[in-house]
Amino acid sequence: MTYRTDRIEQLLSQGVRDKVYPGAVWAVGDAHGTHAQGAVGVLDPAEPDVPMRLDTAFDAASLTKILAVWASIGTLWEEGKLDLDIPLGTFWPEADGHPLEAATARNLLTHTAGLPLRAQLKNLYGTDPQDVRDGVLHEALHRPPGEAVEYTDRAALILGYLAEHLSGQRLDQLATQRTWQPLGMHNTRFGPLPTEVAARCAPTELDQDTGTHLKGVAHDFSARLLGGMCGIAGAFTTLDDLGTFLRHMLASSPDGGGFGSAWTADSLTIQTGGLEPVRGLFWHPAPGSVSDDDIWVHYGFTGTGMWISPRQGRWAALLTNKLYYTRDRQPLTDVRNAFRALAFA
Repeated sequence: MTYRTDRIEQLLSQGVRDKVYPGAVWAVGDAHGTHAQGAVGVLDPAEPDVPMRLDTAFDAASLTKILAVWASIGTLWEEGKLDLDIPLGTFWPEADGHPLEAATARNLLTHTAGLPLRAQLKNLYGTDPQDVRDGVLHEALHRPPGEAVEYTDRAALILGYLAEHLSGQRLDQLATQRTWQPLGMHNTRFGPLPTEVAARCAPTELDQDTGTHLKGVAHDFSARLLGGMCGIAGAFTTLDDLGTFLRHMLASSPDGGGFGSAWTADSLTIQTGGLEPVRGLFWHPAPGSVSDDDIWVHYGFTGTGMWISPRQGRWAALLTNKLYYTRDRQPLTDVRNAFRALAFA
């Protein structure tokens, strides 16, 4: 297995010079380990003498949906505790008698549940976590389940609540005990981060309330509203932990720790029939990857991303803190697409 590491370094270093992000770490590998990795740029432009490091902690943002929710739902599915195709209202009292009762876990995983697209939870339900939970689970659907593919963070939030109901544990406890600890992902956890860990965390967006960049605290407002932990966002991770997770996806067995190969195999196939855009189970094909056995991807708004291809037996990860500079997605999208092309060449 060969990689154009020189061209990857050139690409990502150019992103630093163009102020797409202050710094980045990257890795590529297979089921047996990491075969190439690197770090470019700085941790924080306010401290230009502090370089970005391979062990930097990053706000995973929407990668939380994979690292915590998708993995936890997978363990419950593997154990026979969840049928993806049974309407939620038939076994979940919080959904019974409400519009969500007609949707299934598969609908949520494929973004076909017909959920409302609005995301500002505070403006809708207030600041009490139970009020937010009740509001999200009981609100009217935007359209009937199975009618259209429409991405919304609510799907992950609801699946996180469902995992808690089925397991009797909080999502952070479930993910830690069933996935992160068994795999040795000891640097992955929900925030806010302890002071000593936050010190090596890549800062994200400027907090208008404090006048400082968020560091060790989730950027996502919903996660902060809910105490730093929810299905949408809130997890922090490192490059090594992300590589461990992706290696497990390629090498997992049904009797291994955490989610197994059957869950991974089902998730990385098209599950949306003739609907567009096509989706797997929380994963989606990378741009230009039209077959359901090629390269699958998941991104985080803070600048994180991971790719996996069972057909090629290869994975890649790219972690940046692009949100330090801008919410504009296009510059990083260009870098991500070029990185993927080099990592999977």
